[in-house]
Amino acid sequence: MSNLSVLYDAPGPRAKARNILYTVLFLAVFALVAWWVLDTLASKDQLTEEKWGPFATDSRVWTTYVLPGLGNTLKAAALSIVLALPIGALLGIARLSDHRWIRTPAGFLVELFRAIPVLLMMVFANQAYALYTDIDSEVRPLYAVVTGLVLYNASVIAEIVRAGILSLPNGQTDAAKAIGMRKWQLMVFVLLPQAVTAMLPALVSQLVVIVKDTALGGAILGFADLMNQASTISANYGANTIATFTVVGIIYVVLNLILTQFAGWLEARIRRGKRTTGAVVHGGATEDMEYEEPGTKA
Repeated sequence: MSNLSVLYDAPGPRAKARNILYTVLFLAVFALVAWWVLDTLASKDQLTEEKWGPFATDSRVWTTYVLPGLGNTLKAAALSIVLALPIGALLGIARLSDHRWIRTPAGFLVELFRAIPVLLMMVFANQAYALYTDIDSEVRPLYAVVTGLVLYNASVIAEIVRAGILSLPNGQTDAAKAIGMRKWQLMVFVLLPQAVTAMLPALVSQLVVIVKDTALGGAILGFADLMNQASTISANYGANTIATFTVVGIIYVVLNLILTQFAGWLEARIRRGKRTTGAVVHGGATEDMEYEEPGTKA
């Protein structure tokens, strides 16, 4: 008997026939929708060589618009990740402090920045920089985008860190205290190293969100990222909006696949190199973190 048949009843002949029927119906509906979309695009002259050709024949599309926009997207995402990770880790640890004067302000900041939309924080930061600083107007959108992403994602990462530490068995803490370790030693040498492995899936999900949210700056603040450059390409190459946004969308998909594959490789490497508790933290950008206890299944 296979492992799958242990988890649930193996489908019988009627269930198999029903599954095949559902699969055929789904493929038929999918093919009809795909045909309708392509036929509609063709009737609007959106599949012509004039619309898609520049991406294959004109290198200026890439060197002038796509690659500079991609560079700005990666720059904003990298700065946000580098700043949000340590700030989020500190806030997450502070929320677990035994001292109320540390725990309460940290909890207030986390809940505050989780509640405010990231777009509002970007616009607010852009206006604040314009009114109260001498930051050049050309780089001000980058500062505003990074500020909004750092504040919002640091608060989310703080919750991921808190959930990762709480996912560890109490015996870890008891054993460390029994051998006389101080609180900071317990956190740095025992809890955090094991919690990092449990947090990786949720952290990777949040890093992917950061990369995608840079597009908000391009759409609202005029930040010259990949999203913003798509509008410029469409305006300069015969209103090829569908072709441009399709190419830009594919680039975002490739970016996220690369980040996910790297994170998967890193997680596997860490799990092979360290003894972990087996706990895994799951979470989203706007929902409470959840975690699996070792030895349990979702």
